[in-house]
Amino acid sequence: MPAIGFSHYNLRASRALLDELREFYCDVVGLELGARPPFRSFGYWLYASGHPILHLSEAGPGETRPVPPLGTFDHAAFRCTGRAQFEEELSRRGIQYRVATVPATQQVQIFLTDPAGNGVELNFGADS
Repeated sequence: MPAIGFSHYNLRASRALLDELREFYCDVVGLELGARPPFRSFGYWLYASGHPILHLSEAGPGETRPVPPLGTFDHAAFRCTGRAQFEEELSRRGIQYRVATVPATQQVQIFLTDPAGNGVELNFGADS
């Protein structure tokens, strides 16, 4: 029974932080707000290339979530194009980031954090 691919990841937060995360992942990362099943709880599904890859779920009453997240989670990575435009937008918004290059592949990585403190990696081919 092997896994056959990656489906999505979920971030769970208060409504106010959820809205900040939606704005960040749509306006900065470039995901698109899309259809979400009618769950009892409030939330958003964010899409990339027609696939819902990030679920944002509202934390329930009295539910506390550590910020920044605890555990071994480091970052989520997104395949991207248009590196120059991303860097311009990050600079325009005053978002700090660092750039690294993957040895041997020359893939470029941009590392930053979302409004909840989660690590985010944007991946660009060597020619972007």
